[in-house]
Order: sequence, then structure tokens, then C-alpha cells
Amino acid sequence: MVHTGLFATSSEILTKAGENYDTFSTEAKINELCLQVESLINVTCKKNFSDAYSTLNVDVKYLLSLAESNLVAMYIISANMGGYTSRSEAQTMLNVLRDGYQQAITVLKDYDNIDW
Repeated sequence: MVHTGLFATSSEILTKAGENYDTFSTEAKINELCLQVESLINVTCKKNFSDAYSTLNVDVKYLLSLAESNLVAMYIISANMGGYTSRSEAQTMLNVLRDGYQQAITVLKDYDNIDW
């Protein structure tokens, strides 16, 4: 199956999920999660980045990639933590990814106030 996510690649997402992620994370499931997260980002930021994606500055695209890949990786990790060496390892990864997601969203929400 071909990856259909707009903001982030499967490779970025699985890299952030780490080497111990559950193999249930097929391309089809990643695509579903990407669509959900892209909608969430658009609504949270009150701007439809998906429709304007081709015209966005590269910095904005990287922030969108950061936000989406972090949140989808969080969903993958939290779906099954059994493969990680400990729940603490998985939780630490979730904390780091959450912080990166929140930072990217904070900047993207101020999109109209920034001179790119």
C-alpha cells in the first residue's frame, strides 16, 4: 500500500516510534492515523494546511511534519507497549514526542502572526 499522509512520511513516524513498536502498524493503519492527525492539526490551528500545502513555506511544512509524525508515533507506541523494554521506556518516548508535538502546534497556531 502507498503512504497517503500529507504532512509526514511513514519512515519519519516509525523512526520516532522506535525499534520496538508493534508490527500491527501497517501502512494502512498509519494512513488512517495520519488522516486523523492532519484533521486535528488543521482544526486545532484554525487553518486548513492540507488545502494550502503546496504553497506553504518549507519551514511550515517541516513543523507540520514534526507535529504529525510525533502524534502518530505516540498513537503507535500507546497502542501496544509490550515490545518496549519497559513501560518506563515507552512512557519516556511518549513524553518526548508529546513535548515536540506541543511545541510545533504552538508555533503553527500563531501562523498568521509570523513573517515566514
